[in-house]
Amino acid sequence: MKGDYQELVDEISVLLGAPATLENRDFGLIAFGAHDSEDDTAMDPVRTRSILTRRSTPAVRAWFEDFGITRATGPVRIPATPDAGVNRGRICLPVRHRSTVYGYVWLLDTDPGPTDRQLAAAMEVAARIGDLLSDEAQAGADLSREFRAVLTAERGWQRDMTVAALRTALGPSADGLHALVCVTRWPDEDPPARPVAATAALCTVPLGIPEGGPDLGAGSDADPGAGTVSGSGSGSGVAAVPTVAALIRLRSAHALDPALTAASRLRDMAGSGSTAGIATARRGLSELPDSWHEASAAARAAAAQPGLGPIAEWASIGPYRMLTALPRSVAHDAVVRDLLTATHTELARTAEVFLDCAGQAGRTAAALGIHRQTLYYRLSRIEALTGLDLDEGEDRLLLHMALKGTRL
Repeated sequence: MKGDYQELVDEISVLLGAPATLENRDFGLIAFGAHDSEDDTAMDPVRTRSILTRRSTPAVRAWFEDFGITRATGPVRIPATPDAGVNRGRICLPVRHRSTVYGYVWLLDTDPGPTDRQLAAAMEVAARIGDLLSDEAQAGADLSREFRAVLTAERGWQRDMTVAALRTALGPSADGLHALVCVTRWPDEDPPARPVAATAALCTVPLGIPEGGPDLGAGSDADPGAGTVSGSGSGSGVAAVPTVAALIRLRSAHALDPALTAASRLRDMAGSGSTAGIATARRGLSELPDSWHEASAAARAAAAQPGLGPIAEWASIGPYRMLTALPRSVAHDAVVRDLLTATHTELARTAEVFLDCAGQAGRTAAALGIHRQTLYYRLSRIEALTGLDLDEGEDRLLLHMALKGTRL
């Protein structure tokens, strides 16, 4: 497939008499023409970095996208801006298939530049590239059955068989570096459009999430644990929430940009109320079930604790890494039953902020905006309601876990 892209890029270079480069819509380099010009300005910092590192920085990407290339259906001329490292003007040929942009062909603008007739011919070649990229994207979507089977299979030989089937379908890329993304509350059962060019496979899969639990409100970065805890905490069962799983190829375990972009785009498609989780990057497919646990747990944590953001990485969800693994039957521990009644909303909030602040009275009072004496009075009420001694570390741990677990 890569050879096909290179031939088409070379064809555009010949048509326009200038070296061309092809990038996917995430600005990852796919192919580039030979640069044999003696002109020192033919390789400015942005083009050099793109070829040497095979991708552009997020800042460069945002700068170019501001010129409307994601929506354009024809050539876009972009002026030189030395301050941005763009010493030469660009011509961008959007690579589309129907209404979707899959990438961009880039050329340095010249004086005189290519004629309209030359650009029209080059756009016809760009359309052929779009067809190839679309076919490649569809191939990833067509693996939904195999991908879903891996995520839902029982441990043992059944799972081994599903992993083997997906590995065969993916080919050599199966042994590469991947990150798994989970987006909750997908609005329908149809697999979504391929979110990024680096998508290896995606599918919809139901995720069991407790329903009818307490309304925990919304926290804030400025006020740890500021979410209001209320309700009876009785819960009414587990709902099968439609989610989307996406397996995203990575170049480096420390460069999660493709996974973050995929999560953001899928959330945009899912609409309000959706959250996303990203698992630890792994090589190969043998640990995909572990990745699915991490990604879905991170998505649940993001829904439970708004301070984590709508997109949470497994590495960043702290105690929820353990809490999401607990049986759902222990989510509402009896020790907080009375504390979680509607009449004690402020006490529950106080308890969580106090524990989030490591039991430091000064920090807690400041976060809640109350006097220390008021805080001490509330803490005594909390001890009376729960039967716990907040001077004891294990009692504090139990209360903290019970409050956090209730959020799930």
